[in-house]
Formats: sequence, C-alpha cells, structure tokens
Amino acid sequence: MRPTPPSWLKLLVPVKRTVDYAVKIRVGPKGVETKGVKHSMNPFDEIAIEEAVRLREKDKKAIEKITVVSIGPAKASEVLRTALAMGADEAIHIETAEDDVVEPLAVARTLKEIVGREQPDIVIMGKQAIDDDSSQVGGMLAGMLSWPQANFASKVDLDVAAKTVTVSREIDGGLETLKMSLPAVITTDLRLNQPRYASLPNIMKAKKKPLQKLKPSDLGADFAPRLESVNVEAPPARQGGAKVESVDEVVSKMKEAGVL
Repeated sequence: MRPTPPSWLKLLVPVKRTVDYAVKIRVGPKGVETKGVKHSMNPFDEIAIEEAVRLREKDKKAIEKITVVSIGPAKASEVLRTALAMGADEAIHIETAEDDVVEPLAVARTLKEIVGREQPDIVIMGKQAIDDDSSQVGGMLAGMLSWPQANFASKVDLDVAAKTVTVSREIDGGLETLKMSLPAVITTDLRLNQPRYASLPNIMKAKKKPLQKLKPSDLGADFAPRLESVNVEAPPARQGGAKVESVDEVVSKMKEAGVL
C-alpha cells in the first residue's frame, strides 16, 4: 500500500436533521411540533457536503477523506446515509434521546472533541440550521479551536500545495475575499452551489460505508440545557385585504388603522 501523500487533506462536515424546509410549521404548547413531521438534512448542510465533494472532484489527489458527523436521535442516521450517498466516505453519529434539544454551545464543544479525534484540515458546515436559525456553531467552534474562519461562503478555492483556502463571501454592497491558512472553519451560504441528488447506485453503496455510533458520554459531552424557552406562540393570523376605489379612501383606511 502506498503511503498517503503529505499534501492530502481531510474534511469534516457536520450535518443536522431538521424539519423539512417544505413543511408548514405548526406551533404546539411546547414549541414547534416535530412528531409525525417530515424531516430531512438541513439545506445549508447539503450545500456543505456538495462543496466538499466538488473540492475532491477538482483534484482527486487533494482530499484524502470526507467525514460527516451528526448529533441527534436515532433517525439522524438517515441524513448521514444521504451524505454518504452524495459522496462522503464515512460518518459519525453521536446519538441523543428523541426529545433532547442540543444547544449551539453544546454542539460546538462536541464538534471540538470530534476534531481532536479526526484531525481534519477543514471543517465545512452550513451557516445555520433552519430550525433554530442560531448561526452560532461555526464561530464558536473556530474560537474554541483558535482556527481562522470564513462565514457565509459563496465561493471556495483550495490551494493544496500551499495549504491555504480562499473564500469569497457576500457582504452589504459587494464581495469580501478572505485567504486563510489551514486548518480552518468555513460556513456555507446558498449561492455556493446547487446540491446534487444522490443516485440509486450511490444510495446502495452508502449502505456499505462505515457509520460509527457514539454516545455523548464517549466524548464527555454535556447536553444539559442552559437556555429556557419562556413562551412559544404562532404569529396572529393574517386578516384579509379590502379593495378601495380611490387614493383618498386608502388614506382614510390607513388613518383608521392607526398607521398614518
């Protein structure tokens, strides 16, 4: 067996199982209803998986391994299998109880432990999860690791020989380009790419790829909640509009509504 070339890189891609983006959210007495609701991979994490696979396709000698990791209940293994079918090589599942809510700080601390085990050169992840919209894990993880970070990436260029990565990100009024030495943390935005559909042959191959199961205790993880939700309620129902015959009537209606 040939020794692994020193220029090869390892990528780690965290993914999350969330309520499917097409589902109409229902709010119950304890928050958003998740039981009996379709779940799928967080869309921003799909983009991260796609980008990791594309980086390897650009230079097959550049990427040694793509590892995906998820923290969640037993069914989170489904999104890991999807990631494997898209092109990842192996998966790690930190299994939690069905009703556990893992807060961003706990996620970042757990991923730090995984980074210590896997020793990746790049952690590439979605900029946020569509269920909590916290957009905190990437920044927290980079801070804990003391790694450079580039958030909301819209373009990623990897220089394997120099061990650097150049990231373009959209900001108000234009684009910002960052060049970082590896290892680094990158979070992905919508414009980065269009994720592929997993083909049937790749779905079948994914069933044979390694998926490691871990318990939170294996990593010394503490998922005890630090935040308390005081109240969760649905927004008031929209009221129907009304037709008016003139501008004067529009002004009159606005005055009656107290908005003018």
